[in-house]
Amino acid sequence: MRRRALTLLALPLLLPLSACGGASDQTITVLAAASLTDVFKDIATDFEDDHDGVEVEFSFAASSTIVQQVNEGAPADVVALAGISALEPLTAEHRTTEPVVFATNSLMLAVPTDNPADVDGVDDLTRDGLRLVVCAGQVPCGGATDALFDTLGISPQVASYEQDVRATLTKVELGEADVGIVYRTDVAAAGDRVTGIEIPHDVNVVNTYPILTVSERQLAQDFVNEVFSERGRQHLIDAGFVVP
Repeated sequence: MRRRALTLLALPLLLPLSACGGASDQTITVLAAASLTDVFKDIATDFEDDHDGVEVEFSFAASSTIVQQVNEGAPADVVALAGISALEPLTAEHRTTEPVVFATNSLMLAVPTDNPADVDGVDDLTRDGLRLVVCAGQVPCGGATDALFDTLGISPQVASYEQDVRATLTKVELGEADVGIVYRTDVAAAGDRVTGIEIPHDVNVVNTYPILTVSERQLAQDFVNEVFSERGRQHLIDAGFVVP
């Protein structure tokens, strides 16, 4: 089934999945963090298979951008963000249900496949001449990166600040950066286009992912249920997320 490009959102409480099959096609709009792009498309495929005539429209972006869009009246049914703090500006009038955490994610270094700068770990981040790219501070991956730098007690030179984690990863994939700081799930999704380098557990930063509905439609709740279902959770695990 076709899937258009818009936004992805979701909600917590697990209600029974509604039996589908209306006379006309239905669409739900989900706004989701960029780091959920691949796994939510997989979840949506299952959802559409079980809901005849229903299509899921996605808009993947930085979590701060998603919240701003919803506050300004952008149509949406479900919102899923990369970080609890990113959710705070979402006004109460748009919160149909309470947010529930459905996954966590942690940071990882990403380098080009051939690792031309010979980056071995976080100790290399302050090296002179290193082209380091990170997410902008206002988005969750940027906030997590700032927290990592604070923990490490470093202030590395940053070549560029990107609008979201996927843009950061793309810089590395194109060889326009020696190293980027992204989520481990993004490294997994990139496959052999990049090489991942672990960040020690004792200094790494974990982001929590909340989901909630922002419309009263039953399909919105059904989609959230799908995220929390056994197969939805398995998709998240396969993508490298940790599920509660």
